[in-house]
Amino acid sequence: MVLAGVSIDSKDSKKLKAIGVKDSKELSPEKREELYKELERVAKDIIVVKVSACKISSFKAKGINLDKLEAMKVADIISMINAEKIYVDSIEQNCEKFEKMIKEFLPKEKNVKLVVRNYLDENIPVVSAASIVAKVERDKEIEEIKKKVNFDFGVGYSHDERTRIFIEKILQTEDEPPSYLRIHWETVQDIARKLLDENKKVKKWVFEEVLKQDSWQRKIKDFFVRKIIGEKSAS
Repeated sequence: MVLAGVSIDSKDSKKLKAIGVKDSKELSPEKREELYKELERVAKDIIVVKVSACKISSFKAKGINLDKLEAMKVADIISMINAEKIYVDSIEQNCEKFEKMIKEFLPKEKNVKLVVRNYLDENIPVVSAASIVAKVERDKEIEEIKKKVNFDFGVGYSHDERTRIFIEKILQTEDEPPSYLRIHWETVQDIARKLLDENKKVKKWVFEEVLKQDSWQRKIKDFFVRKIIGEKSAS
């Protein structure tokens, strides 16, 4: 997980549009890196917070889900930024809920005006700037992992077939969960179930930490469902 915060003096806000800042998804990797360098010159503060996959798993084990963890880290960024008004691109469809979660982790003495909305990275230049910073930093982390594993697994998102192939490989060959794999990621769980459904072997930790008892309960349930369907068909 990579989160970023960018602050800028109000008098300099027009400079963001002037240098071409917009939603990071609309920019090439090369353009994002170019803009990052410009932002280091224009912005008052740039804060980057990274949470490794193994840390996310540790939080998950303590009952802290991804949304709550992100709210915690957003609060950390807000605490480090000297600004009167903070724009936050909400990960929740229910923006009020996410705003409430963030406020739970803010120091009481931190008196700021929060604006928490969906799609702010598309409409508010300073939020777009933060999305560019986060994307560049995430890309750096992805490239480091690729070098470490000597495998090009693409962008590391569920829609990338190279990523899914790499996850299959991990679940079948690694003797323990790698520190860079978020084992509670739904994509990892789906791929593990797929491998079991195809009667392919997976490592012991996949049962213990990815699927827990779910895979066995699901297999038992599927067995009885097939049995009932078979009996009805025969009759």
